[in-house]
Amino acid sequence: MLQPKKTKYRKQQKGKMKGNAKRGHELAFGSFGIKTLEQAWLTGRQIEAARQAITRHMKREGQIWIRIFPDKPVTKKPAEVRMGKGKGAPEYFVARITPGRILFEAEGVPLDIAKEALRLGAQKLPVATKFVVRRDYEEE
Repeated sequence: MLQPKKTKYRKQQKGKMKGNAKRGHELAFGSFGIKTLEQAWLTGRQIEAARQAITRHMKREGQIWIRIFPDKPVTKKPAEVRMGKGKGAPEYFVARITPGRILFEAEGVPLDIAKEALRLGAQKLPVATKFVVRRDYEEE
């Protein structure tokens, strides 16, 4: 599961997510990708599930890039604990996602295989996504 090896602080505040992605909104590595249309927190488990679905459909051919990383800790208090007594312990890590962010990129497979693989990966995520292709892409 994706999570940072070490963080400066154990706990973080929730924060606000507003606006569109200012960076990471264009294809940088592959010819195909999935771009998010909504804002959300994606957990390490969700990202890993999507990665596995994409890799399986591509039959480990080509290459995929994960363009997001869960670096924000989310805390949770145990079940049936009274209010107060401080903030809970970190449970898992999330990646903050704003609209327009590229989540996954793929290269080295035909367009139809890449499209289906990324569609299967997108099904594992709690956000609406869009399939994108590099502008200068030409099929052999």
